[in-house]
Amino acid sequence: MEEIRLVPAFLKVAYEPSSLENTTFVQEYYALLQLNDDPLGLWLKSSKIRKESEESDQVLLTLMIELHRKIDKLTHLVTSDQPLYLTLALQGTVKAIGHGYLEFDSNVLIPKESYYARIDMPTFPRRQMPIFFEAISESIGKIVMMHEDDEKDWSTYMVACERVMIRQMKGNQSEY
Repeated sequence: MEEIRLVPAFLKVAYEPSSLENTTFVQEYYALLQLNDDPLGLWLKSSKIRKESEESDQVLLTLMIELHRKIDKLTHLVTSDQPLYLTLALQGTVKAIGHGYLEFDSNVLIPKESYYARIDMPTFPRRQMPIFFEAISESIGKIVMMHEDDEKDWSTYMVACERVMIRQMKGNQSEY
C-alpha cells in the first residue's frame, strides 16, 4: 500500500454505499457541481469580466453572488417538490484528510466497497462537496471521483489544516 499522508481535519459527512453506476447519485453529483458553476459564478470567473471588475470590490462582488445563490436555493425549496439533496443512509465525521484520501473517526467502512458522499466543507462559500470514494480499510477511503474545482478547494483546505497542525506543534515545543 502506498504511503498516505493525512492531516487532522474534522468534517461532517453524509455517505452511502454506491457505485459510479448508480444514476441517482451521479445525477446529484452533477447537480451539485452545477450549483457551484451557475451562470453568475461562471460570469465572475470569465477573464473579460475579471478585467472589467478589477476596480470593483471583489469581496463585495463575491458576497452579492453568494446572496443570489442563496435566493436561488430558497426559491428551489419553496417552489419545488424535489429536495435539494438526497437523503443518505449514513452520517459520520472525517477526522483526517490527505491528497485524494479521507479518514473516518471510527471503523465504519467495508474495505473495497464503493461509496457516494457529501462533505460539508467549511470553505467560502460554505457548500456540500460531492465525491465518490472506495474504502481501502475500515476507516480510510480513497477518492475516485471529485470535480476539478473541488480538488483545488480540497487541497487548499488540507494545506490550511496542515499549517494549523504545524503551528500547534511549534507552540507545544516552545513550552518545554
